[in-house]
Amino acid sequence: MSTEVILPRVDMDMATGKISKWFVEDGATVEKGQPIFEIETDKAAMEVEAPASGQIRDLLNVLDTEMPVGVVIARIFAPGEAYEAPAVAAPTAEPVPEAVAPSPAPVVQAVEPAPAAASAFAEGRPRATPLARQLARQHGIDLANLPGSGPRGRVTSADVRQAAAVTPAPAAVAAAPMPSAPIAAASAPIPRAVQAGGPLHRAWLRQGNGAPVVLVHGFGADLNGWRPLLAGLSLDRPVLAVDLPGHGASPLSGAPTLDLLADAVADTIAAEGLASVDLVGHSLGAAVATAVAERVAAEVRSLLLLSPAGLGPEINGAFLSGFSRATGEASLTPWMRLLFADEAQIAPAFVKARLKQRAEPATAANEEQVIAALFPESTQAFSVRAALARLAMPIRIVHGTADQIIPSRHVAGLPGTVAVHLFPGVGHMPQVEVKTEVGRLLNEHIRSAV
Repeated sequence: MSTEVILPRVDMDMATGKISKWFVEDGATVEKGQPIFEIETDKAAMEVEAPASGQIRDLLNVLDTEMPVGVVIARIFAPGEAYEAPAVAAPTAEPVPEAVAPSPAPVVQAVEPAPAAASAFAEGRPRATPLARQLARQHGIDLANLPGSGPRGRVTSADVRQAAAVTPAPAAVAAAPMPSAPIAAASAPIPRAVQAGGPLHRAWLRQGNGAPVVLVHGFGADLNGWRPLLAGLSLDRPVLAVDLPGHGASPLSGAPTLDLLADAVADTIAAEGLASVDLVGHSLGAAVATAVAERVAAEVRSLLLLSPAGLGPEINGAFLSGFSRATGEASLTPWMRLLFADEAQIAPAFVKARLKQRAEPATAANEEQVIAALFPESTQAFSVRAALARLAMPIRIVHGTADQIIPSRHVAGLPGTVAVHLFPGVGHMPQVEVKTEVGRLLNEHIRSAV
């Protein structure tokens, strides 16, 4: 029997939502957990994963139209299961009047709080969905001059797309160079040059209430690497994951220094209008998250670092080179074994995902640049130890003693205010190898932040 794909309820107050994008076509083969469409609500835009594996059929390809929660938008037939057309064709969703579902309060705290009175503007900032803001930035459209068709005058992605169709693209203007400032002990955010590439590719992986958790992946990965941890995690916070420059869907613009990576993440947090966040980083992403904590305008409530880079000079350069160059399963699998203490943890999906990523034309060149700039001659050419001593928020480090990429001994000698959790017999991927324990520590860590 086929599995129904429904428009999910991602918030207790949610009555309707919109499909803003399908990532698959009717008849495509999908895997359970694979993102298949993007949903847009008044609170955020987020990806929704396939509830089962098989062939997806009967897609309700109606975009940017309000639909009630629970409506069936597709069906997935298991491998070998014969397709049966629905007895009644899926109805075209009717637009829902604005009065049916008043706009709920935002999930995340905005940089400037909205006034109590219902208005299309909050402290001079036009009301718009996150996807609408992203599209407006891409097309150079000023939201302040754009009337919104959503509840209470909120600008929607459809409004921006319509405006983009009649508005000529703005001429490129060369920005004047800005001097870079060194990392200092000051509590104020560090001045930084805005990168030409703009905010990074990112996805809201989970809805919730309170300050969002921002996830920063490591070298050779992308934001999808966090999904196994989130799958079994009981967390009621919004979760935003980013693709670092030169990884996933984020292009590399400029020499990949630690400052460039951190600036790009900080810019992305600012672009989302987040006033308070909890940062989680893995490996290279942990060093980036630490650097972000010193320069981002938002309040960083806490910092959780998994197998962090930047605490010592050694790194397994042979792994970096072999992992980056491998283009087939036979050559990639031996290098991936080094990531885990228990080789049984190497799921075929991990290998397939990496090979798909490696097949992208820019991946090899981008990773070569990252290795040359940050890990020359099997050496970590940067350090965040001094930054950890300066930061005042709660900081925890999780490291496996069997890590074959970055030695766990690097955590020795850190300030006493930094909590260190060492897991015997665990490799470089604690978020996969001991994800239950890491999830518990993450929840405890977030609750400890005030």
